Order: sequence, then structure tokens, then C-alpha cells
Amino acid sequence: MSADPVLSTLHITDIGYYPHAYGHFRERTDPIGEYVLIYATDGEGWFEVNNRRHEIKSNTYFILPPACPHSYATNSDHPWTIYWIHFSGSLADEYSPETSVPHEIDPGNDSRIRDRINLFEEIYTTLDAGFSTENLRYAMSLFHHYIGSLRYLKEYRHAGSLKNDEDVIRETIHFMTENLERALTLDDLSDYSGLSRSYLSSSFKARTGHSPLSYFNLLKIKHACELLDATPMKINAICHKTGISDPYYFSRLFSKIMGMNPSAYRHRQKT
Repeated sequence: MSADPVLSTLHITDIGYYPHAYGHFRERTDPIGEYVLIYATDGEGWFEVNNRRHEIKSNTYFILPPACPHSYATNSDHPWTIYWIHFSGSLADEYSPETSVPHEIDPGNDSRIRDRINLFEEIYTTLDAGFSTENLRYAMSLFHHYIGSLRYLKEYRHAGSLKNDEDVIRETIHFMTENLERALTLDDLSDYSGLSRSYLSSSFKARTGHSPLSYFNLLKIKHACELLDATPMKINAICHKTGISDPYYFSRLFSKIMGMNPSAYRHRQKT
């Protein structure tokens, strides 16, 4: 697999499933060369790496890095049920940026946990059927999807849920209007919405015709127009009321959107 142009990017070296794994314990003082993924769907356990111990509960996964001594074990009173995979490849690092920390999967928010288990079982069944190049390539293409669904939970959870996306976009716009005096970033909007930056951007543009930050700027300039029309507030003060600290940038942005600078807008002839 390490020599195949497709399989070399990401491939499984070991795979298994331990239901209600009473007495399960593993310690590796001599590091191995693969990542170790353990996904606990039930029960409890722990793992230790770099002299730090982490407790694990159900619906949690963790990835242990290669070339690093570690140990892990089930809880004796409430043993875990785990799906485990050792993997390697040129893309393994890209799928495993946050190793040695537990990642919880909230079953109330993630309706595809069962899908992920079914995907694991399909990988396992495919490998169990034989090791032809076709079988291996198919199994590893499934693994790309499997580990991607863990790595990119936000995109995976919301994919295809149009009604839910519409609600999220509406709530995000409301969040913008409540925070016009702040310099919100795309990360802030992503965190609030629960969507990834890329998924929020594409969904937002599909529904409004604008990127999130572009729409936020439109709301800021709309608010600035209201203040210019209804108050004697100085333009510099209005600039800060819209969360823009640079008055020159504020003036350029205002002119770009309104076709005139703030002063000209205030003194235009009203009909």
C-alpha cells in the first residue's frame, strides 16, 4: 500500500472492534510508526500520552501520534466499546492535526453517528473479503470519508440540511445586527453559527448573494446611514459606532457601497 500511488496517501494497517471490552489494556513503551485512532461509542476508559492522562466517555474519539509511547485502557466498572484503526500515509498528518486530545461527538447534534459505524463496518467487511488492489483502494477511499467525517464534524453534521441552514443563516444575520459595534471576524461568525468557515461562506452566499463579512459591512453602512440621517453625531463617532476603527477605511467603504462619502450623504438633498 505504501508504494501504490492511491493507497500511499492514506491507508489502514490494523483495524478492529472490541464490544464491552472488559479488561482491555494496552501499553506501548516502544513507539510504533502509525497513528492510532480509537472511537468509543459506549462505556468509559482512559489514555495516557506525554505523561498526561485523559478520561474517555462514550461518543468520544482520540488519535495517538506515531513514534510516541502511550497507554490506554477500558474502565473496569463501565467498559468501553471501541472501533479502532491504525493508519499511515502521506496525508495522515493532514487528517490528524489535533492528536493526543479527546474529541467528543454530541449525539444530540450529530445524527450521523450510526452512519459512521456503518461506514466502519463496510471498511472492515471489504478488507475481510480480500486484499486485491481494487478491494484495498475501495476500503481506503471509504476511510478517507470516515476519518474526514470525524475531522470535519461541522460540515458533515450540517451537510444537506437546507431548512436547518436557512435557520442558521437567519440567526447569524440577527447576531450581526446585534453586534454592529464589534469587528466580528469570519471565525466569530463560524463559532456562533456552528458551521465551518467554508460551509458558512458558501451557504450564506447561496442565500443572500453576499459573503458573511460583505453582508456584515452592508449592515454597518446601513446603520451609519440611519445615524447620519437621524442624529447630529460626528462622522468619526459614527465610524466607531459601526465597529470600524479606521475612519479612512470607513469613508472608502461607505463610498463604495453608497456611491458618495459620508459627508456628501449627510448633506444630500432629501426628497
